[in-house]
Amino acid sequence: MTASIVGWAHTPFGKLEAETVESLIVRVAADALADAGIAAADVDEIILGHFNAGFSPQDFTAALVLQADPELRFKPATRVENACATGSAAVHQAVKSVAAGAKIVLVVGVEQMTKTPGPEIGKNLLRASYLIEDGDTPAGFAGVFGNIAQKYFQKYGDQSDALAMIAAKNHHNGVSNPYAQMRKDIGFDFCRAEGDKNPFVAGPLKRTDCSLVSDGAAALVITDADTAKAMSKAVTIKATAHAQDFLPMSKRDILRFEGCSVAWQRALQSAGATLQDLSFVETHDCFTIAELIEYEAMGLTPAGQGARAIKEGWTRKDGKLPINPSGGLKAKGHPIGATGVSMHVLCAMQLLGQAPEGMQIKDAKLAGIFNMGGAAVANYVSLLEPAR
Repeated sequence: MTASIVGWAHTPFGKLEAETVESLIVRVAADALADAGIAAADVDEIILGHFNAGFSPQDFTAALVLQADPELRFKPATRVENACATGSAAVHQAVKSVAAGAKIVLVVGVEQMTKTPGPEIGKNLLRASYLIEDGDTPAGFAGVFGNIAQKYFQKYGDQSDALAMIAAKNHHNGVSNPYAQMRKDIGFDFCRAEGDKNPFVAGPLKRTDCSLVSDGAAALVITDADTAKAMSKAVTIKATAHAQDFLPMSKRDILRFEGCSVAWQRALQSAGATLQDLSFVETHDCFTIAELIEYEAMGLTPAGQGARAIKEGWTRKDGKLPINPSGGLKAKGHPIGATGVSMHVLCAMQLLGQAPEGMQIKDAKLAGIFNMGGAAVANYVSLLEPAR
């Protein structure tokens, strides 16, 4: 049974001091239902993506969605979590629910991170790694990816130019995204140079190589194909794939992101599509080195040659495969539980020609999404196309 996105909502991402996890959930849940023109009473199931890991004192949050409308009371509501891929885990669970017979599923993704003190943020994020091996990594989760970047540089040469180009591209794109946390075109020179405002954080990674600490929420209304036919707008979820890899990096070649490759291959095969059929991609640039390796893992370049894709302009908005026209996690922000849901919202907007001016990819027909939990551990790909 094909699933379709028929409505959505998205808060700005950033430091939202006046909000709580509860208020963010309630806001986007109500707005998404209103956007779809669907009554709360008609919802069959609720899926909440919320990582938490110590960011919010309020855990056990699935029932908070019910507070968006009294008619949601007694609906099945479940929270899902898969580290930084939590949002896509929620979306994929909704797709499975539709395949199992549900007609209307409400999906919400949320995180509030900025109220947590800095040292605790690093400790919380490190929980998405294998603590037995990585628990003492300096600089926390950034240190994990700093080590990956260092190994990549040792094998393939210094990629500092390519990483700075990726950061600059995504910040340039983020200017056009009204939901983005950082809407400032900071340029290649700033991203490339180490300085007081752009210090090294971990290994060869500088501050501009790291995604932002963010608050925010996004929501989707997902229906079966028959229900979608009666809706004012609809985007078909053409294929989904989820490949989970070993948690310990010692059990795999961390420079290959094999789970990412497998997920892309499965999704493209399921859709009967190739990489060349994609109009654009939203990919998981938690760190610039991740986006670089993802170019290779998705098949855009051979291993070790990811820098070609950015240096030759392939992944810019006017390139042959625009990647992160939203600004990505780098500029848009990364409220963990909301990220994957946000990716699906923004891709749906693109496919219906409803993306903000300057962000819209012309004649977008097939969108690819890659959302990753941990260091290429939880790997989710979705392919979306207009329903009509």
